[in-house]
Amino acid sequence: MDTYRVTDAAWNALGDPSRRAIIECLAERPRSVRELADQLPISRPAVSQHLKALKGAGLVADRPVGTKRIYQLNAATMGALRDQLDTYWSRALAGYKDVVEQPEGDQR
Repeated sequence: MDTYRVTDAAWNALGDPSRRAIIECLAERPRSVRELADQLPISRPAVSQHLKALKGAGLVADRPVGTKRIYQLNAATMGALRDQLDTYWSRALAGYKDVVEQPEGDQR
């Protein structure tokens, strides 16, 4: 799958504060819908809907355990997001370095 499509979908999915809260919980450890709903101020059906969107964006994966599903972060997509942020940060720092190292009076 195209990395840009994956990361665009992931960034879009993370635009919702409830989804970011779910990601934050899952960063601690894998959890069921019930465990997530117990930690968040939203209902189980709402958690399920948010998980569906996060799964569609490639941010989470799930596995069956008995009658429930356990959700966890998708390391590949999270890594792609981190790579993008690292790239943006590196470019910003390089641009800052160029400005700081300009000789006095050199207006580009």
